[in-house]
Amino acid sequence: METHISSFMSRLQMVSTSDHASVVSMNLFVALLCACIVIGHLLEENRWVNESITALIIGVGTGIVILQISGGRSSHLLVFSEDLFFIYLLPPIIFNAGFQVKKKQFFRNFMTIMLFGAIGTLISCCIISIGVILAFDKLDISSFDIGDYVAIGAIFAATDSVCTLQVLNQDETPLLYSLVFGEGVVNDATSVVLFNAIQSFDVRNLSPKIAGQFLGSFFYLFVTSTMLGVIAGLLSAYIIKKLYFGRHSTDREVALMILMAYLSYILAELFYLSGILTVFFCGIVMSHYTWHNVTESSRVTTKHAFATLSFVAEIFIFLYVGMDALDIEKWRFVSDSPKTSGAVSSILLALVLLGRAAFVFPLSFISNLSKKTSTDKIDIKQQIVIWWAGLMRGAVSMALAYNKFTSLGHTNVRDNAIMITSTITVVLFSTVVFGLMTKPLIRFLLPHTKKVPKTSTNASASNSSKSLTAPLLEEGQDSLDDITKHPQPRSILNLLTTPTHTVHYYWRKFDNAFMRPVFGGRGFVPFVPGSPTERSAHDQGQ
Repeated sequence: METHISSFMSRLQMVSTSDHASVVSMNLFVALLCACIVIGHLLEENRWVNESITALIIGVGTGIVILQISGGRSSHLLVFSEDLFFIYLLPPIIFNAGFQVKKKQFFRNFMTIMLFGAIGTLISCCIISIGVILAFDKLDISSFDIGDYVAIGAIFAATDSVCTLQVLNQDETPLLYSLVFGEGVVNDATSVVLFNAIQSFDVRNLSPKIAGQFLGSFFYLFVTSTMLGVIAGLLSAYIIKKLYFGRHSTDREVALMILMAYLSYILAELFYLSGILTVFFCGIVMSHYTWHNVTESSRVTTKHAFATLSFVAEIFIFLYVGMDALDIEKWRFVSDSPKTSGAVSSILLALVLLGRAAFVFPLSFISNLSKKTSTDKIDIKQQIVIWWAGLMRGAVSMALAYNKFTSLGHTNVRDNAIMITSTITVVLFSTVVFGLMTKPLIRFLLPHTKKVPKTSTNASASNSSKSLTAPLLEEGQDSLDDITKHPQPRSILNLLTTPTHTVHYYWRKFDNAFMRPVFGGRGFVPFVPGSPTERSAHDQGQ
């Protein structure tokens, strides 16, 4: 009996110790997040450093300290998990990107974005896959098959849209931001869909039938993921418009918007769709309909709530990646062959540069053929910035690499360990070096894109107020003014010569006639007891 009691007590003590260690780890991690935010704020005006690089550097520094304290056993507070990344950290970032995007600029360049994000990612994946097949054959890496090589292509074709959002400014370079940001989201979705499709198909026995099924599955995932996001956004708009949550509690409106957005992502993952595409288009639809159906206080609250969640998740990811870069377990496997590991990293970096150049410049030329005015065309300087800004690799590549080459974050296979350490090297090098050079490159190639100076305190206050109360209206105001600037399309010729304006014209007509009466949107005023709207209606009734 005493033996059983002592055994139980020792197990209980182990659990208690484990829980305490977890609490200590989380305390340190939260403290590091606070440090990243403070230091990032102090370096806000720095032309070289952004918060992503700051978090990476702090993560690496912390990893070195932990490595010394633990006697070389571990370098991180938490074990890297692709589930943590995909389920908890990525959704708020992508949703906020869709929620805050200037829709008019995004959809004006929609075809170019899809060219870069979908077709460009496939081209980049093919070039990287062919490159590693030719290069790895000459190195001492022989355990991979054709499916693994194609998966490597998908892993390193994924750009880092999080870091891109921090180095480009939506107001300073609207065209570049729209193209690079839009391409980054579609690129991430394409890479993940492509990676999952490769995992579910036997690429080794490729035949025309299997290739057709592969492409069919790929486009099916794209379309269904997008439609699920649109449906979730419309459902949230309809529920809030019909039930008027605002007359009871602003909290209910905000909570419903957050939960509906997250539900769309989880449903996409449940049905093996692309959660990235789903939650992105859910954000766009919510900003067009749902956001206008809530009360004024809810609009301010949702804008800042979504932005804050996204901001914290971004810092968390880069801090996480920085600490995991010094994971001693993976580096111990490649310590016997450092030249091989260095050669693999160099080859992958060169293929990333080549793969991106192979589609940015040709597809920009194709896109320019359909543009009539020089302002809509992508000139060579902008093409160079687009090429450079998309070279950064980040957490998506890390998560896919861990998914492919590790089991629960660990590996005992030398070739797999080489791929993990090479991925870490590429991510750190591309984020720090390419990220540091992006802002200076933009200022050198596009020197006239400067922020609008604040003329007075009143103007500043006015702009601040406007940004709080109507963050989604400026630029994205897809208003009827655009329709009056362009004549009503009367034939197929108009559709072919000015497709953007023609589609926009008919979409506005359909939106005003059918969508807004059902789902609300701009112009809809929620009924709130005690509000000026209710009092004026009451006075008119008397």
